[in-house]
Amino acid sequence: MNKKKILILRFSSIGDIVLTTPVVRCLHQQLDAEVHYCTKKGFKNILEENPHVAKVHTFDSTLSTLIKVLRAEKFDYIIDLHNNFRTRLIKLALRKKSFSFDKLNYKKWLLVNLKVNTMPNIHIVDRYMATVKSLGVTNDDAGLDYFIPEKDEIELDWLPEPHQKGYIAFAIGGQHATKQLPLKRIIEVCDKINKPIVLLGGKEDKAVGEEVERFFDRSQDSEELTEGLRKLNKKAVIFNGCGKFNLNQSASLLKHAMAVFTHDTGLMHMAAALKKEVFSIWGNTVPEFGMYPYNTKFTIFEKKGLSCRPCSKIGHDKCPKGHFKCMNEIVFDFYIP
Repeated sequence: MNKKKILILRFSSIGDIVLTTPVVRCLHQQLDAEVHYCTKKGFKNILEENPHVAKVHTFDSTLSTLIKVLRAEKFDYIIDLHNNFRTRLIKLALRKKSFSFDKLNYKKWLLVNLKVNTMPNIHIVDRYMATVKSLGVTNDDAGLDYFIPEKDEIELDWLPEPHQKGYIAFAIGGQHATKQLPLKRIIEVCDKINKPIVLLGGKEDKAVGEEVERFFDRSQDSEELTEGLRKLNKKAVIFNGCGKFNLNQSASLLKHAMAVFTHDTGLMHMAAALKKEVFSIWGNTVPEFGMYPYNTKFTIFEKKGLSCRPCSKIGHDKCPKGHFKCMNEIVFDFYIP
């Protein structure tokens, strides 16, 4: 009997792709299926090392070219976990039995615009899994997957000496400004963490990381000031890794961390896949969308009770109200031994 050949469609983004990995694993293991995954070229490296993915197809030219490539594969089923206009065109062109993810856009609209929460109280991973339920596939509760290539593993002795005995990772970036803490609040969190910290983010986060690093820099301190900091038990030492590592190298740094602080971003889901304890910081978005850390220990920091929150299911370049209370008024109450 020939293996079933299954195509999964999910074009973006980092976090969303990581959140689909239980579907990939369960299809492969429970149906002994040959699973192919189609995504944008920029996200291929998230899936290349995944042993449950037989082949990654990338959308990097025209849709007609991609359809021609996919048609030649002769898939048995299509699992559409993106469900947008382009994936609908692909399903129409391939003419294979398909199963499509319910994005619940109307329920999200109600929550964002009228603050009426009709979202189901289940994680988005379980909603993804419901897409393949009719194939007899069930959630194995093994969590998310993220596989790091050996070439991208970071050795601890590559880090500054204070961090080699243990550190906290802090992913300070975010796709939108309203999903990121202001600089002064990032500094506040780092001071409260009070341990060696590795800042993670893209090149666009490098300048903020440098400001944080500069604030805690002791290289120019007098011996008297350094001794004073020691007496105050000030142990926050910053290594700014923003823009210095690729995505898989950042994953390696997450893996080695004692715990991870992060905004509502792709690195949050990568940390969950690596089974790290996650301290999750939420601004204009809310956990009720179903995308909080999955199957790992986590703490959520958010400002509840704001009439303007959530103001978007994704984010904005700046606070629409101008006050940014969702980030400025979060209370950070935590303890890391």
